[in-house]
Amino acid sequence: MLPRRLLRIVTVCAVVAALRPHTQAKTNDGPTPQSSKLPYAEKLIYRVEWRLITAGTATLNLRRTGNDSWETNLRMESVGVLTRLYPVLDSYSVTSSSNFCPAHALLDAREGKRHYLTRLTFDGTRHRVQAEQKDLVNNTSTEKDLEAPPCTHEIMGALYALRLMDLEPGKRTAIPITDGKKVVNARIDTQARETVSLGGKTYPTVRYEAYLFDDILYRRKGRLFIWLTDDKERIPVQFRVQMGFPIGNVTVQLEKDERP
Repeated sequence: MLPRRLLRIVTVCAVVAALRPHTQAKTNDGPTPQSSKLPYAEKLIYRVEWRLITAGTATLNLRRTGNDSWETNLRMESVGVLTRLYPVLDSYSVTSSSNFCPAHALLDAREGKRHYLTRLTFDGTRHRVQAEQKDLVNNTSTEKDLEAPPCTHEIMGALYALRLMDLEPGKRTAIPITDGKKVVNARIDTQARETVSLGGKTYPTVRYEAYLFDDILYRRKGRLFIWLTDDKERIPVQFRVQMGFPIGNVTVQLEKDERP
């Protein structure tokens, strides 16, 4: 069904940037990542737009849970006509270190009559990622054990890792990322500096393209673009997935920045 597929794509759009922090990132003629003010507690609220209507909301939270432990939470919720057609409520949380190398990730996905629980456990010592998915409606489960390089990112903390990078337009990087089904080296291009206007505010930004579709990490054909502010904060202000018929473009735009 289109609504379920749409919200899944929106979830991907809102959280994948697929870049690796600090010296562990592999770059091609790109500069060494430099430090920023991250990590710090913040709350970012986004509006999801599809075909000129508001299709959902996304709320992204980051908070400290220990000396070198941080928790990132994403809540995705359908609104308006999509809620009537196919209600979606997805909650995703990740525990990671201060450089966003993950330890655990948990997705609680409620989509229509379906209810799935997906858990990822990262073992950096053994270079493994263990994935378990439970179908809570049909009471079934599947498991997978993957080999993964140290500090392989899941699809959440990678967004924050991208904000630690400093790649000039024309540069690229390739890094390992997993969705619990496979591990791939995802290519990221730094494309251009652009000005983005949202809600009466103007942001100087840098536009990136993450190559995750076309059977790289996800089978579906498409393109993913990310806009980060061109300053020390590097706030993600806009995401866009470009896909073919019947989905077309899905855009995620910043509505509120509630950093303390």
